[in-house]
Amino acid sequence: MDYRVIKENDLFLLTDLSGDISESNHGHGLYTKDTRFLSRLVLTINGEKLRMLSSEADENYISRIVLTNPKTERDGQLTLWPESIEIERTRFIYQDVLYETVKATNFNPHSEKFELSLLFDADFCDMFIVRGFQDGQVGRKTGAKRNGTGFEIGYEGADGVQRQLLVEWAEEPADMDLAENGAAVTYRLELGAGESRSLDFFIAPVVGAGKGKPKRHAREEAVGQLSRSYEEWARESTGVESDLPLYNRLYGRGLQDIRVLLTDLGCGRFPVAGLPWFAVPFGRDSLIAALQMLPIHPEIAKGTILTMARYQGGREDSWRDEQPGKIMHELRSGELAGTDQIPFTPYYGTIDATPLFLVLIGEYVKWTDDAALLEAMLPHIRRALAWIDRYGNRDGSGFVSYFQESAKGIANQGWKDSGNSVVHRSGEYAKAPIALVEVQGYVYQAKTTLGLLLETLKEQSGADDWADWSCRLKSEAEVLRERFEESFWMEGDRFYALALDEGRKPVETVTSNPGHVLMSGMMKRERAAAVAHKLVSEPLFSGYGIRTMAAGEKGYNPMSYHNGSIWPHDNSLCLMGLNAQGFHAEALIVMEGLLKAGAYFENNRLPELFCGYPSERGNPIRYPVACSPQAWAAATPLVFLQVMLGLRLDHAGRRIFLKPALPDGMNRLSVRRIRLGAGRLDVNVTRSGDGTGQYTVDVGSNTTGWTLA
Repeated sequence: MDYRVIKENDLFLLTDLSGDISESNHGHGLYTKDTRFLSRLVLTINGEKLRMLSSEADENYISRIVLTNPKTERDGQLTLWPESIEIERTRFIYQDVLYETVKATNFNPHSEKFELSLLFDADFCDMFIVRGFQDGQVGRKTGAKRNGTGFEIGYEGADGVQRQLLVEWAEEPADMDLAENGAAVTYRLELGAGESRSLDFFIAPVVGAGKGKPKRHAREEAVGQLSRSYEEWARESTGVESDLPLYNRLYGRGLQDIRVLLTDLGCGRFPVAGLPWFAVPFGRDSLIAALQMLPIHPEIAKGTILTMARYQGGREDSWRDEQPGKIMHELRSGELAGTDQIPFTPYYGTIDATPLFLVLIGEYVKWTDDAALLEAMLPHIRRALAWIDRYGNRDGSGFVSYFQESAKGIANQGWKDSGNSVVHRSGEYAKAPIALVEVQGYVYQAKTTLGLLLETLKEQSGADDWADWSCRLKSEAEVLRERFEESFWMEGDRFYALALDEGRKPVETVTSNPGHVLMSGMMKRERAAAVAHKLVSEPLFSGYGIRTMAAGEKGYNPMSYHNGSIWPHDNSLCLMGLNAQGFHAEALIVMEGLLKAGAYFENNRLPELFCGYPSERGNPIRYPVACSPQAWAAATPLVFLQVMLGLRLDHAGRRIFLKPALPDGMNRLSVRRIRLGAGRLDVNVTRSGDGTGQYTVDVGSNTTGWTLA
């Protein structure tokens, strides 16, 4: 990454590698509520920019950057020998406050005098304006003023919301210059040989008139509490140890990245989509990340379900692509949203979030036995199913299809939402209504899983209406399966179409999307096998992962966002399906490719996406503006765990299936605290070294009511 980012709950800081926010680095800043509060933060020594020595990004909650001075002169006279002073910047976020410490150490054999200056500014710019997506009517800054042991910069928003940036310090500066465009503070330091001195700063955004400033804690207390919260997260997570260090690192990185992306809007913690640009609730992204994490942290799925239910559509509103029962796509809370200049309050232009909401409820209940959550969600389930049958099927095709209604909405409303992502082999772009292949799989999975769970409710309560509802859902799913096989299968390609567009014309382009359908169990067995084989064939599989579009297709471009790139989460959904259907050889190929790719990215962090060039060309090539960390990419190594164990559940029969398949280089895997019902499952897997590929499986379990098949 060419940036550094830290986050805690709803506040994040994005800087260059040296820790600065400069006017030349468009987009860097301190953000909350889709607003950039701190737009300039530049540290200088004797008026000169510092030189970077190291910039660590191995921990998400704290950043440590080491800098040194260039040669500085005044009136032709040397004032500071180069590399004399070490400057260490340490920053973290705790309870809505950014803590920054600047520590200066003199490594000269004699004392040195010098000036350290920090330049601050706040532009209160809406995220959509920062990213160049939107202009609009905005408010005005009200200037900077001294405030106790610091200063504040104010803003009157066009949405009627007052915003402030508060900056305080532990030690009074020698000089402070307040101006219309911000503030500059200067410290004059004199350090003896080997002497150090630290300067502490506290920076906080405030949204809303009358809001008091966030409570400031002692630095050591704050960082200690933050560190302990990460330690607790690790203790509560499923523990993994293997003899393949690369996987251990990817797994640990994934857990850390998910933790930093967690946010709570009042319904429990859930993952926002990613940093830096999508640190907000996303229906599809948050739901898929929670689904990936079910055996590791099922409570995240619960928080995600409750958050999505809170914002479930309640009316017809074409500006927001909203209909009753629909699950949101994206929730924004900046100035442009507050003045209705953009429709993201929330915006509902997604075709897959509603069935994925139902899939997550079903899978969560299967893993946790949380019948209380299922019963609480029944009204939301009914509304979501009604949306699928009425609004999702407005063209009468029997398939869930999308139309864009909002003038500022999204044209393509599946996960591949680029304007060019649904393209025929002729090069012609598909026309709405568009029925995506994977969405039909999500609908089928939702209806079959909920049908089975409602049967269980019927047995527990004796209520006949549960049984009627269950039968209806299973019958509807079977009709969908038959219609799907007839309409989407392409016999010549031995594969499924990407979509059906206007007039139910198949979009024949070979893509990764049908791989998602595997996890639903919707496909005929021989066709599922053909899909599994195609996913790891040379046109789709690069050596590092499954491409979004097969090489050789007219729309293929290995550098594109959705038409030839590799998305780890896309691969993980294919992996979940390959595992569910027992295609372990193909799953190993995909997993080993992603492991190989993960070795090349900073801190072994799988990014949002990377380019789809074949592995024979060399190391994986970064996509230039990929988010990192990204929730569903971070959760991908967690999915590997299910696949390596061959872990599947038969909820109706209360049976646990294990069929291990370890990647090349791993012969031992120990897993602790897989969450299942009210209990935990421990599994040790050892592969024989005699070349037979036989596995020894040792299972320890306190999962009452479940049996090992």
